[in-house]
Amino acid sequence: MKNIATLFLVALFAGAITLGSYLLFFDSPDSTVVTSSSEMPVITTSGSPSSLANKAIEDVDFTIAAEKTVNAVVHVKNLTISKGSTSIFDFFYGSEGNSRPQLGSGSGVIISPDGYIVTNNHVIDKAKELHVTLNNNGSYEATVVGADPATDIALIKIEPEQPLPYLAFGDSDNTKIGEWVLAVGNPFNLTSTVTAGIVSAKARNLGRNQSFLQTDAAVNPGNSGGALVNTNGDLIGINTAITSQTGSYVGYSFAVPSNLAKKVIEDIMEFGNVQKGILGITTVRLNTQQAFDKGVNEIDGVYIDSIEDESGADDAGLQTGDVIKKVDDIRVRRFGDLTGYVSTKRPGDKVEVTINRKGRNIVVPVVLKKRQSAIVPGIGIEVRNLSDSDKRTFKVKNGVKITGVPERYQGYGLDGKVVIQIDDEIVRNIDDANRLFSDISRYERFSITLIDDEGERERLIFQ
Repeated sequence: MKNIATLFLVALFAGAITLGSYLLFFDSPDSTVVTSSSEMPVITTSGSPSSLANKAIEDVDFTIAAEKTVNAVVHVKNLTISKGSTSIFDFFYGSEGNSRPQLGSGSGVIISPDGYIVTNNHVIDKAKELHVTLNNNGSYEATVVGADPATDIALIKIEPEQPLPYLAFGDSDNTKIGEWVLAVGNPFNLTSTVTAGIVSAKARNLGRNQSFLQTDAAVNPGNSGGALVNTNGDLIGINTAITSQTGSYVGYSFAVPSNLAKKVIEDIMEFGNVQKGILGITTVRLNTQQAFDKGVNEIDGVYIDSIEDESGADDAGLQTGDVIKKVDDIRVRRFGDLTGYVSTKRPGDKVEVTINRKGRNIVVPVVLKKRQSAIVPGIGIEVRNLSDSDKRTFKVKNGVKITGVPERYQGYGLDGKVVIQIDDEIVRNIDDANRLFSDISRYERFSITLIDDEGERERLIFQ
């Protein structure tokens, strides 16, 4: 009996050791018990070393890019004249008494040692005076070389006494989502401010048929026209916009890609205006009933809904129903990818367009052409360059034909007529029409001279 009791105790002791060893070394709890307590429960995470990717992020050095960039980013101040409310006395005495100066500010990027500076068009728009302050506090008067409201890019010039530090354009097509970037500018008049973030998205369309870089680097009023650079200090974008209900940064901002800004600046310097090459296609807007009806709302690519007559797409034989998958080496998944790349090209440039037609991929060379129609600012009418047939019908050599009229002007009998003058300026083509309508102030009275297909002229005054 004594031996049996001894064996029982030994067995019990051995079992306890075995069970304890198993629980200690092999079994790990897969749940956490939270008891009623005033303290936050703490769960210890893995103690394994950080990954190589995390280590690389920690090793990113922004100092060289920041030092290089702040010296090439300037503070742009513009003086505009704002007109207040009008009254009956303005009719007799004019409205000069109600005019008052307003001072606005933004940023700009020096792109050449002799003082050429790129900024946003809305920073310098309608400015009576422009002043530029460098990072070393040197101040200069600036002149406008040219601007493009469609891309919101402008070129201004100062005359420095010695060569200035400047930034070189990088290749925004090579920018990758997740890449570190710096935004440099003058938010809230705080000069030489640097913020960091990543590229959040590419080819963002904000309803302007543009292709923006999206970043989470903080951008606020005053940053407009400033630099977006990568960690090498290469200029990959011009900070332009934020979307916010408060008017201040809420987590993301947008920049004009450097390839587009560079092309606009080169066009302004070489031609005096922007040379825009287009494919000549229209697509279906996503998340609309038309997109659902055609079954293209979730399509990977750009669906061609129609082809503009005498356009590059028309000449190349593109068809309604084709889906554009690539342009040159750029993959096209959405309309912003397409417009972002094509907008860096000029009329006469050739691009290789890869389309999917009835399940088969085809590569089609397309020569881009100049746009023949435009919606002019101000009154919003759509005009088109005159064809040879139009010139014979209307017996004119210059002008633009009205092809679309907004509802508020339907009663004026504008549709189908030719605009030959705006005020006393001759209109030769849609470029003239855009320029002249853009120069008209919101409160300014202006006139347009029209001619119909019977040769009758009329002059309409708008106020």
